[in-house]
Amino acid sequence: MTKHAIASHEEVEQNSFSSGKSLSSLLIDLKSLVKGIVLIANVLPVLTGFWLAVYFTGASFSEHLGLFLVTIIGSTFVMAGALVLNNWYEVDLDREMDRTQKRPTVTGNFSLNTVLTLGIVFTITGFVVLYFTTFEAVIYAFVGWFSYVILYTMWMKRKYTLNTVMGSISGAVTPLIGWAAITSSYHYIPIILALLLFIWQMPHTFAIAMRRHDEYKAAGVAMLPVVRGFDFTKRQIIIYVTCLLPLPFFLTSLGTIFVVVATILNALWILLSIGGFFTNSDKKWAKAQFLFSVNYLAILFVLMIIVTLPTFA
Repeated sequence: MTKHAIASHEEVEQNSFSSGKSLSSLLIDLKSLVKGIVLIANVLPVLTGFWLAVYFTGASFSEHLGLFLVTIIGSTFVMAGALVLNNWYEVDLDREMDRTQKRPTVTGNFSLNTVLTLGIVFTITGFVVLYFTTFEAVIYAFVGWFSYVILYTMWMKRKYTLNTVMGSISGAVTPLIGWAAITSSYHYIPIILALLLFIWQMPHTFAIAMRRHDEYKAAGVAMLPVVRGFDFTKRQIIIYVTCLLPLPFFLTSLGTIFVVVATILNALWILLSIGGFFTNSDKKWAKAQFLFSVNYLAILFVLMIIVTLPTFA
């Protein structure tokens, strides 16, 4: 092989490596832009809401597979659009916080105009797709999008500690979207699921705000621990976690196993919350709170599907 051929071969390998690296970087940036874990955590209740609607109406999941895919795809795009627009609007805050320094809006990998365009395109695409489910599902998706993008991101987050309440509304509508794609959500099951998510998001977000207290303070974000302190926030966490305790008993139609597991998780979370007043490290305790809350939500919503699986066997 000639030197020229060897050089050409090495150049091809180098270009291939660069292309692979560029694609990998692009995917990482896109994942950051749509807040991958947050997006998945919001899609799961949509899936569960749909599944339970099929279960309680006695319908066939296989016959509604197409509708299921449309519901998941549409709601995912709407949520992704909201999260991208949140990144676009909060770029100045993200520059001040350590955990957001690698977001493409901060690094400049994506221009702000590109991010804005993506957010709008994702949002419109999601609503168009959801239109092929039911109008009620579209309404719930709009409530979630509007409360997160307009009321939470653009209005309340920087000014009021009640921003967490507004943010919780956007998360609470997710099971209603899934349920409404099958039938009217005027039913106690989706209402309890929405209430569970609304309450859950309060201590979950407070734990994040405690972990990132210094960053939120530097960025001038009015999170509860920044404005009212850690002790006040811990008391609020206990109140909200305790409010979760009776909810499983409204879901007895899901079976004894679900009620027992959910009650045990609630009791453990209460004990963990009380432990916040006896900890030597608020940040470590807040991290434990955060991790417990994430696993709590995943376990409950996956368990709701598991305990109803025999019906579809």
